[in-house]
Amino acid sequence: MLQPAKTEVARALGSYRSWERAMLARPGDRTVRSTFEDCGYTLCVLLGKRCAREAADAAEQYLRAATDARQRERRGPIRRTGVARLSVTRSLPLAPAEM
Repeated sequence: MLQPAKTEVARALGSYRSWERAMLARPGDRTVRSTFEDCGYTLCVLLGKRCAREAADAAEQYLRAATDARQRERRGPIRRTGVARLSVTRSLPLAPAEM
């Protein structure tokens, strides 16, 4: 499945959050409400969701996952030091010579 560009998702999410704040400040303004709904629709299309709130949550999760992956790449491979530890969870059967 194709994934949307992270820059586009970040831009659309930022716009959605900005217009959300404006709409909450002026709920009676039809222009603000219309623009807010347009931003929500854009997020829905980008992320394949039916609800703007779900799309905004999915966008935040998508961007967070991308950021986490970049941070793991910068740190490099995990280096393990020390000795390998073995643990026995049940007793091993005895060999015939040990009986």
